Amino acid sequence: MKLLLTSAGINNKSIHDALVDMLGKPIADSNALCIPTAMYGHPWVGPGVKAWQFISGISENPMVKNPMVDLGWKSVGVLELTALPSINQDRWVPLVRETDVLLVAGGDALYLCHWMRQSGLADLLPSLQAVYVGMSAGSMVMAPNIGEFFVGWTPPTGGDETLSLVDFAIFPHLDHEMLPGNTMAAAERWAAGMKGPTYAIDDQTAIKVVDGTVEVVSEGNWKHFLP
Repeated sequence: MKLLLTSAGINNKSIHDALVDMLGKPIADSNALCIPTAMYGHPWVGPGVKAWQFISGISENPMVKNPMVDLGWKSVGVLELTALPSINQDRWVPLVRETDVLLVAGGDALYLCHWMRQSGLADLLPSLQAVYVGMSAGSMVMAPNIGEFFVGWTPPTGGDETLSLVDFAIFPHLDHEMLPGNTMAAAERWAAGMKGPTYAIDDQTAIKVVDGTVEVVSEGNWKHFLP
């Protein structure tokens, strides 16, 4: 399984180059599926116009690019996880197995985790050949848990557990100007309450995971915390 876990998408050349390397071919020759589901669980981003902007790759500001969908893919489709339990798996599993990349939006990590499990995508992920590209919550969901700091939407079973497809957790948007609570001091407090290793990453940083090997790709600021 190949994971590119970002804070805010493909925001610089280093992360872009890492993605192309993981794909093994140009973006223009690659087919993508985008997953907006996490956005619906977070009051800041969806449903509504921001979900449409993610799916379409079009921003209200024409000078702002979409760092996931608007990269020049050969094709882009939508995989809406909340719809999948209502249709036969034969309708969507072959599509997912054949795609080159999954582009997973940010939003609420626990809401995303719930629907990954309910849809069956969580069980499918480890066997996929596709590159998984997460943004914010789309990256956090791969961890064993997210920590109380990030709990918003509450799953029916409670808790903060996520998919455990990697053995570390992620604190995204480090030192973001619109998120004054996301300081390095806050990240250190969050990390101290987590049971396993953690990373705090800013929007110029991604974590590349290929067959269990972890590499930080960054043109910004990040920190690795051990338990």
